[in-house]
Amino acid sequence: MTRRGGWPNFGTSNLHLEGNIAFVPTLNTRRRKERTVKRILTLAWPTFFFVVLFAGTAAAQQASQPKGWVAAQVQFEKNCSKCHGNAAPQADKPTPTREALMKLSPEAIYASLTTGSMAAQAKDLTDDQKRLIAQHLGGRPVDVAGAGDAKAMPNRCASNPPMSDPSAGAGWNGWSNDAVNSRFQSAQASGLTADQVPNLKLKWVFGVPGATEMYSQPAVVSGRVFIGSDSGYVYSLDAATGCVYWSFLAQAGVRTAPSVGAVKTQGAARYALYFGDQRANEYAVNAETGQLLWKAHVEEHPLSHILGAPKLYNGRLYVPVSSGEEGISENPAYPCCTFRGSVVALDAETGKQIWKTYSVPEAPKPTKKNSVGVQMSAPAGAAIWNSPTIDVKRNALYIGTGDSYTEPAAKYSDAILAMNLDTGKLLWEFQDIRNDSWMVGCQTDRVLGNCPEELGPDYDFSVSPMLRTMPNGKQFLVVSGKSGYVLALDPDNKGKVLWKTPLFQKPPAYSGLIVFGGASDEQDAYFALNQVGGMAAVDMLTGERKWFTPLAPADLPGETPRPGQSAAVTAIPGVVFSGGWDGRLRAIAAGNGSVIWEYNTAHDYTTVNGVPGKGGSMGAPGPTIVGGTLYVGSGYVGVSNGLPGNVLLAFSAE
Repeated sequence: MTRRGGWPNFGTSNLHLEGNIAFVPTLNTRRRKERTVKRILTLAWPTFFFVVLFAGTAAAQQASQPKGWVAAQVQFEKNCSKCHGNAAPQADKPTPTREALMKLSPEAIYASLTTGSMAAQAKDLTDDQKRLIAQHLGGRPVDVAGAGDAKAMPNRCASNPPMSDPSAGAGWNGWSNDAVNSRFQSAQASGLTADQVPNLKLKWVFGVPGATEMYSQPAVVSGRVFIGSDSGYVYSLDAATGCVYWSFLAQAGVRTAPSVGAVKTQGAARYALYFGDQRANEYAVNAETGQLLWKAHVEEHPLSHILGAPKLYNGRLYVPVSSGEEGISENPAYPCCTFRGSVVALDAETGKQIWKTYSVPEAPKPTKKNSVGVQMSAPAGAAIWNSPTIDVKRNALYIGTGDSYTEPAAKYSDAILAMNLDTGKLLWEFQDIRNDSWMVGCQTDRVLGNCPEELGPDYDFSVSPMLRTMPNGKQFLVVSGKSGYVLALDPDNKGKVLWKTPLFQKPPAYSGLIVFGGASDEQDAYFALNQVGGMAAVDMLTGERKWFTPLAPADLPGETPRPGQSAAVTAIPGVVFSGGWDGRLRAIAAGNGSVIWEYNTAHDYTTVNGVPGKGGSMGAPGPTIVGGTLYVGSGYVGVSNGLPGNVLLAFSAE
């Protein structure tokens, strides 16, 4: 066992139980009173130096103004929700609801606020505030349609040759480069050795017009890079030079990692590119030209999103469905809550739905009225914001679910679910944490608005399960999430726990310790730690903690320090890559946890397409590595108010 950075003695947490964790009133009451930024001080493995540093950091970050989609939502709730927030329009007051307004484009909303029917009501708002409201309702920033079009860019590729077979060569297709979500790229496919990593240099930079967050992970196949953006544009680029082949404008921002597959019944199209948007639309476009092949709306709830990457397997797309209702319901006038997470199986050729399975089987029913007299409903929540894992041997898929939004908590919240690939039938479930009802804005000792009476810890299974096969042939699922636990589950015994390891001394705060996931090679799994900052390795066979490396946040001129690594990590033989809230991309030796390379992405860039480029935080997607080149987006705001950015970076070893 290797210890780095003064690894302290762990001991056993009061939550480290043999069975499932159940939150009881006494624990929740204490949790309400303690849920402040000081909770961060007790976390994980850093030495006293790191703890003191992070105390001021967290307080400063809370004092800063929200950015990105959080800022957009805040402006709507503050200025518009009283009239347009929730209830159905009355006959004598035909005010359009939020749901109706969300069907309009951001340009139409902005026009109404500036020169149209709502100009008088919006006269005291700044132009930035009007644009944020339009972004919240329209699903993407205003006026990006023209500037973001590839046809307007100076670096159009000179020609657009036919694509080679995506399955024939090295690539990274979707959230992981494999069906089991290992996020591990082989030596042959990566084209990059551990000895070459310290020599990585920036090769080219592509800037996305109008973007503030690079929350779509690039897919790399057939010598092309495909990436979405919060502007709603999806781009096809040449992997070697960054020249642009085409662009496609979706209805809303595209957060998912795209995937490419062959099609046979779509006319001249040979390969389709698949992706989902922030309005729960799944798309298939011609991967060679960007022409729309089909579009499928997978969930009618107006606040539904596709955040986790759909998984393409054997002619089907398995689409996870998430929601923004947890944030909207902070408004006490909102009748919380009715969204249920789901997985939707689509025919990849046509977009036709084959089956749909909700993570909350029961439909929500009226329960009680909140503190201002608005009717509430339950059960709700268990959103799915990770990419499904495919188990070919057992004809199953596995996903993780999030917390419940209301009380009583949903049966399958904070759980790992196994579903039949053909029918969606639930095969088994493992619920790690019961009674986790949580909502934005409820971190107080008073029950207000829609807040649960017993506030849970918000410990989503946010991470895609990793199905691993050990040298002895034994298979098991390695699962992790915001709780900071890593577990091994037996898929042949209905998810029985084989081992359970905490990567903390005391339970983490609600923003979570492991957020978007780890990576694994043949022996070990690697996890980046949010809040405290660091990387850990766990022996997959035994659950033993092998090493931990604390990663202090880098200094950011004019900015408060931003600790932590919530973004997904990526591994190649001997090396693990992790991006941080401080904008640093780090390469860490898999054997002992030493940092062997580091690059500051949070600065201005000259881009190949002439767009002003700026890097920022990295908080969700991880790097993709193919053919000797590493690709990563820089700029992520999220819910932790990270640094915005709009660049895709490509690195290669010189």
